[in-house]
Amino acid sequence: MNATPDRTPSRLGWIARGWRNVREAGGVQLAATLVVLCAALFIARFSWVLPDGEVPTPLTGEAERALYDLRAYYAADLVEQDDRVVLVVYTDQTLIAARKRSPLDRGLLARTLTTLDGMGAKAIGIDILFDQPQDEDPELIAALRGMKTPVAVAYANVATNQDDVVYEQQQYLEEFQAQLAGSKARPASIRLDNTFGATRVWPSIVEGLPPLLGRAMLDDAGVAAPRFNGYEGALDYRRPKFVDAPLFASLQIDLLADSDPEVLPFLAEQIAGKYVLIGGDIVDYDRVETTFTSINGEVPPGLAVHAEIIAQMLDNRVLEPVPQWALWAMAVLVVLSAALTALLEWQARRLAPLVVLLFVGFVGIPLLLQLRNVDTYGLPAVGWLVGWIIAFAAVTAAARASGAVQRNFAASALGKYIPRDIAQAIIDKPELLSLGGEKRAIFVLFSDLEGFTKMSHAIAPEMVAKLLNRYLDMLSQVVLDHGGVIDKFVGDAVVAFWGAPISRPDDGMRAAKAGYAIWQAGEAFRREVAAMDPNLPPIGKTRVGLHYGEAVIGNFGGATRIQYTALGDSMNTAARLEAANKALDSAVMASREFAEASGLDWWRAMGRVQLRGRARPVDLFEPAPEFPLDDRRQLAEACALATDDRESARMMVEVVAARHPNDSALGNLARRMQATDEGGTYVLG
Repeated sequence: MNATPDRTPSRLGWIARGWRNVREAGGVQLAATLVVLCAALFIARFSWVLPDGEVPTPLTGEAERALYDLRAYYAADLVEQDDRVVLVVYTDQTLIAARKRSPLDRGLLARTLTTLDGMGAKAIGIDILFDQPQDEDPELIAALRGMKTPVAVAYANVATNQDDVVYEQQQYLEEFQAQLAGSKARPASIRLDNTFGATRVWPSIVEGLPPLLGRAMLDDAGVAAPRFNGYEGALDYRRPKFVDAPLFASLQIDLLADSDPEVLPFLAEQIAGKYVLIGGDIVDYDRVETTFTSINGEVPPGLAVHAEIIAQMLDNRVLEPVPQWALWAMAVLVVLSAALTALLEWQARRLAPLVVLLFVGFVGIPLLLQLRNVDTYGLPAVGWLVGWIIAFAAVTAAARASGAVQRNFAASALGKYIPRDIAQAIIDKPELLSLGGEKRAIFVLFSDLEGFTKMSHAIAPEMVAKLLNRYLDMLSQVVLDHGGVIDKFVGDAVVAFWGAPISRPDDGMRAAKAGYAIWQAGEAFRREVAAMDPNLPPIGKTRVGLHYGEAVIGNFGGATRIQYTALGDSMNTAARLEAANKALDSAVMASREFAEASGLDWWRAMGRVQLRGRARPVDLFEPAPEFPLDDRRQLAEACALATDDRESARMMVEVVAARHPNDSALGNLARRMQATDEGGTYVLG
């Protein structure tokens, strides 16, 4: 009996048949396919940046960086607080206390350096550019020249920091540095690489620049790190092991500059044998987007990045790059696998498992390398995916002579890994992928817990997490009960708004009552903590800022993280109002715009102030539901009169304040009335 021959084609048979179809497509189709394959190879190799190394590749470049950020974030080591580096920082509270924002108070720095010099630090680094004169310069220079502890002093020049330093600033900076010659203070570069909007890699080594701040500090401490001498690879960021626990201990500079002598021994224990970095941790000042920013939304101060650089050198975590030949080999392999897969001409149900296997490999290889401490910055993972799809589509189109087949398959394949509507948009109309929002008038609430950051340094991290979670839970419930949208948490601060995505007629009333209830919840929290453990440090009061104005509302983010949020001056004004409560001896403060739009009659006028960062003065109103109506009217009349007759206004306020001697905010208003300008405005420091 003759055996029946097996008529099922082998894979090689399918490939041969597919190749015949490609050849039969004609010379023009073959040439076009070859051009597209070359383009696919180009993308598979250069999907991060074009060959010049500076200009990002359209579309895929942003996706590559987003995917790199994602895998770097989840592959990062989870570590406890690094006790080798201490940050000594200027904060917003420091600036408020000093009544001086820019340049940073150098007298404060001089006193701090003098204090630090006897505490046994291994080395000190200053991330502050002394690029313009200040009255305290002689005091600071004397302090630097007298240091026994080596100090690396920030340096930058026009050539490498042209967006931040002009020629005159560089001249003064060099004159300042020249006065330190012969001392233990020497210049160190603070230049960071923020290519493509984030600091992901070490800055390149530029001839003529002093060593990087971290390199200089290790050298001053006598610690050799030869493997980092020419290192320009990825920054190996780490993540804190505990929620809301910073990677590095931080001390407010005021504590060291003007500390009680009895406290100094305790501070010295935190400084001895450590690398000390001095700089700013200030809102909207010297903040640096990092590899993790697109994932967790955090924008740390540049000082923290220099601390990570020091830690990476101390740990000898050199990330080895992927060789160039390997990148080319992989790009060729990607295009070749796409072409061979297309030549199989299988049905989608048979082709899908192979495609999934290939794509898992393309995504998995970079992740596996990242976990093995290989530098995957520049590794074209998205380029492999996109290059594979393009090559597959080109060969499929040539083999089947049908553009529709190619488009449908590409959409189907890509749709297995990203949402189908986005996949379709990529293919049909890439410009529709841009994120954005619409302008809306909203009621904004910004709250903050006074002194929580300082208190958190005095108690165990577990207790900090417990208290913070309880506090945020209480405040969140208030916002939700009043129909608000919680925008974000910033440490112990809560940001919320009303008026979007759904606008209600009583949004203003809801927001106003929520602001007052937030303060009440904060007071309840203080009592709860005091009853929980009398040994815990006292909790400060909750301060609330309220403002009504326009903001851009919508979805914002990137390829890996999208957030529904509000952006604009209204958010900043609410934050400034919250911060102003400290200087005003108040707890809840609203702008005139908010008070008038709220529909409530419980407001009492609290004068006009010039907020930091605001060009126009703001009329203040405080919720006071129990305040006598006649006194409320008299305050409103006095505040209106202050623009023309400050003395009469002052006397009227003092009369009201005398009837309420225990009202600290009212007493503060009476004092402010004595220091207003001709327009009745008090300028906050």
